Amino acid sequence: MILRNTLLLLMLVTISLSIAQDDKKIDSLLNKYNQLDDGIPKIKTLEHLYYAEIYNRPERGLEYARKSLALSSRLNNWSGVGVAYYHIGVYYKLTSVLDSARYYYNKSLDIWKKHPDTKLHATTLSGIASLESETGNIDRGIEIQRKVVEITGNNGFGLKHGVGLAYLGDMYLNKGNYELAYRFTVDAIRVLDTIVEEPWRDADAQRQLGNIEYLRGNYDRALEHYNNALKVYKETDDNIYAGHTYVDLGSVAHELERFDEAIAYYNKGLEYSKSTGAIDMKANSLSNLGMVYSTMNEHDVAYKYLEEAIQLNRAHNSKSNLVNSLGEMGNVNRKLGKDDEALKYLNEAIRISDSIGALDLKKMAIRYRSQAYIDSEKYIEAVPDLQLFQVLNDSLFNKEKSRQIEELKTIYETEKKEAEIALQQEEIKTLNAKAEVDKLTKGLYAGGMASALALSGLLVFGFRQRIKKNRIAREKQEEIYRKEIEHKKKELTSQTLHLVQKNTFIQELMENLENLRNSPERFKMEFRRIVMLLKKENASDKDWEVFKTYFAEVHNDFDQKLKAFSPEISEKEIRLAAFLRMNLTTKEIAATMNVLPDSILKSKYRLKKKLELPRGTDLTDFLNSL
Repeated sequence: MILRNTLLLLMLVTISLSIAQDDKKIDSLLNKYNQLDDGIPKIKTLEHLYYAEIYNRPERGLEYARKSLALSSRLNNWSGVGVAYYHIGVYYKLTSVLDSARYYYNKSLDIWKKHPDTKLHATTLSGIASLESETGNIDRGIEIQRKVVEITGNNGFGLKHGVGLAYLGDMYLNKGNYELAYRFTVDAIRVLDTIVEEPWRDADAQRQLGNIEYLRGNYDRALEHYNNALKVYKETDDNIYAGHTYVDLGSVAHELERFDEAIAYYNKGLEYSKSTGAIDMKANSLSNLGMVYSTMNEHDVAYKYLEEAIQLNRAHNSKSNLVNSLGEMGNVNRKLGKDDEALKYLNEAIRISDSIGALDLKKMAIRYRSQAYIDSEKYIEAVPDLQLFQVLNDSLFNKEKSRQIEELKTIYETEKKEAEIALQQEEIKTLNAKAEVDKLTKGLYAGGMASALALSGLLVFGFRQRIKKNRIAREKQEEIYRKEIEHKKKELTSQTLHLVQKNTFIQELMENLENLRNSPERFKMEFRRIVMLLKKENASDKDWEVFKTYFAEVHNDFDQKLKAFSPEISEKEIRLAAFLRMNLTTKEIAATMNVLPDSILKSKYRLKKKLELPRGTDLTDFLNSL
C-alpha cells in the first residue's frame, strides 16, 4: 500500500511539472498566433498549437483544429482544410468516439482526392486503417495499411513510412501473428531510429516490441522496451501514450505477481486517462484493475471495475478491448459460482473474437470457458474447448514461429549493437586487467600500451573476420564478384569497429588513470606523461585515413557526392556521414568521434540542414542512396 501511494504521488508531481513546461511552449505559440495576420503562417501556428496539446489536453487540441478549419475554409486553403479535418478525426479517435473519427477522416480523404497531396493522402488512409482494425475489421485495416506502406516507401516519405510499418506491425499483433508483428515493428525501428524531429515515433515502436515480448512471456524484455518508450514519452510530454505505457507496465507487474505495483501502475493509467480524456486508456485501466483484484480473490471489487470497463467499451465500439473485458468478467463470475452468467459473458467474448479474427483473445476466453464447464461438472462440453485451446496455443506459439522471431530479434540486435562483440570485449577486459598489473609492477612505464592493445584487438577481430570470410567463400563459391565486395565490406567493418573500440578503450583507460591521482608521489610524473601520450593517440587521424581507404573501395566517391550537394561540407561532417552510411548507432559514433551522444544528434540535424534535405526525408536513407 505504501508503494502504491508513493507511486501515485510521484505521478501527480510528474504531471504537474510536465504541464508547467509545456505551457511555456504554448504561451510562446499563442503570442506568435496573436501577432499574425490571417494567412498560411497563422494556419501553421494553429497546427503547432494542436500538436502541443492533443496528446496532453485533447480538448484544447480540438479547439485549435476547429479554428484552423474555420480560417483555412475562409482563405480557401485546401491543404489546411484537409489537415484540420484529419486532426479533428484524430481527436475523436483518441477519445474513442470512433464514428465521428471515421466521418472526419473521410472528409479529409475527400479533400485529397480533389486537391491531391500524396503524403497527406497516405496519412489519412493510415488513420482509416487504424479505425478498421480497432472496430474489428483487422484484415481490411491490414489491406489499407499495406497500401499506405507502399505509397510512403515508393515516395521516400521516411517518417511516414516508419510510422506506417509500425501500425502494420500492431495490426498483425492484434491478429495474433507475432512473427509478422515483430518483422514490421523492427523494420519500423530501422527507419524511425534516425529521425530526430519526432523521437516519440521510435518510442511507439519500442512499446510495440514490448507488447510482443509480453504476449510471448518474455517479461524482462518487455520491461526494457516499455521503459525505453516511457522515457521518451515523458521527455516529449506525450501524456496519452505515457498513460498507456503505465498500463503496460502494470500488466507485466501483474504477471510477475507484484500486485501492489500493478495496482499502482493501473491507477496511474486511470489518472492519466482522466487528465487527457482518453476513454480507451480508462477502459483498459479499469479492466486490468478488475483482473488484478480477481487474481487477489477480491471478486466483488473486480466485478465493479470490469462492469464499468464493459460499459465504456460497448459505448465506444472498441471490440478488442470489449472482448478482453467480457472474458475477464466471465472469469470473475465463474469464481463467484455464477456459472450461467460466466458462460453468457464468455460466449459473447468468443463470438466477437471470431468476428474480428483476434486469435489471442479467443484463446483466453476459450480457456476460461473450459474452466467454467469443469466447475459446473459439464465435462463433455469442456473437452472440445480444451482441445481448441491447445490448437490455438500451438498456432500462436509453435516452435517454427518462435525460431523465426528469435532470428529476427538476433538480426535487429546485431544491427543495433555491431560494436559490442562479446569476444572482443572480453579480450579488451583481459588486456586491460593485465595492463593494470603492469602499470603497478613496472612503475607505469607503458607508453605504447594503447597501441599494443588496439593492435591486439584488431588481430582478434581480424581472425574472426577471416573465419567468417572463409565460411562465406565455401557457401557462395560461384559468386566471385559478390564475394570480393563482401570481403571489402568486412575489412571496412573491421576498421569501423577498431575505431569504436580503440576510442572506447582509451576513454576507459584514462578514467582508470584518473583514479591514480591518490597514488604515491613517485607516480605523478609518469601519470602526466601517459595521459599526454593517450590524448595524442586519441586525437590521431591515422586510423581515420585507413578507414577512408577501405570505405572508398566499397562506396565509390562518397565524399565527392556529398560535396556535390554541399561544397562547404567539412571533413568532420563527411566522417559523420560515413559512419551513418555504415549504420552505426548514435552511441557508437559518439565513442568513435570522442563526443557525447547528444552532440551527434545535433550534428546529424546540422548535416541534414546543410544538405538541404526536405523535412520528411530520412538522413540515413538519403546517405544509403548515394
